[in-house]
Amino acid sequence: MICIIKCVVLVTAIPIIAGYFSYSKRDQHTWIQNFKLCAGKLQSPISISSSKSITLPLPALEVIGYHDFLPSPLYLENNGHSVVININNHLRKRLPYIFGGSLDINEEYEVDHLHFHWGAKNNRGSEHILNGVRYPMEMHIVHKNRAYSNLSNALNYKNGLVVLGIFFQLQEEDNKSLHSIVNALTNVQFLNNEIALNKPIKLVSLLPKNTDVFYTYKGSLTTPPCNEVVTWIIFPMPVSISVSQLKKFRNLFSKDGMLTDNYRKLQDIGLRKVYVRRLNPYLVAKYNEEIFNVTNLKWFS
Repeated sequence: MICIIKCVVLVTAIPIIAGYFSYSKRDQHTWIQNFKLCAGKLQSPISISSSKSITLPLPALEVIGYHDFLPSPLYLENNGHSVVININNHLRKRLPYIFGGSLDINEEYEVDHLHFHWGAKNNRGSEHILNGVRYPMEMHIVHKNRAYSNLSNALNYKNGLVVLGIFFQLQEEDNKSLHSIVNALTNVQFLNNEIALNKPIKLVSLLPKNTDVFYTYKGSLTTPPCNEVVTWIIFPMPVSISVSQLKKFRNLFSKDGMLTDNYRKLQDIGLRKVYVRRLNPYLVAKYNEEIFNVTNLKWFS
């Protein structure tokens, strides 16, 4: 199960935000005035292109504890920028964590919280764009490096966070795995509303069916203060959501009115490289069928 804690800042590191920000196009240009890191060279989100990504037989991304129920109680909160589920670990149990993939060897990242970005229309909402497509919603599952005591501490280190990006694609029927979250949205319609989720959640139920293929690059938080401490892992296979379910997200309110289009504009990729994990037979043979050594990865041109 999942738990949101009000004292923890939501939406990708909002716990340490000291100032107000808005997602309007005009206001996004002013982020750098109050949050200097938002002007960095490694900002997110970006547009990802399969043809421009570098294909490698990277190790699989290992997800441990994703099949277990998250610690309860879980709370859903409207923090004015998104709806967020924070993980409450008051019993000090081992939280779900990830390792492998493009991540440094021997480093583990435990789940901290998850949140959503969505659009007012079906042709927008996701933060990342894949092959020219902007999906109507994107979910971020934020993990912090277990070497650091908390999220705020992890924000000070280049290897502080890993964020899994999951796209949502519209379909006619409801996604049953989203029921406990979507059904609670009417109770968090306004800023700072919070409600306990009445059903336990397994993170695996929120992932796409195929996680073998993923894109990865070095970037930042997509909200102020925009710390460049994130290894992004983006799954190309989307998860389904119905129009009626997405509509409930669009009925939420922020300080400024309707809470929609809460996604950041695209950032320049600059000299960064984007890798894509595929078990291409040619590449597997090229690397002698051995596990690819991610220590040799070069993230910049």
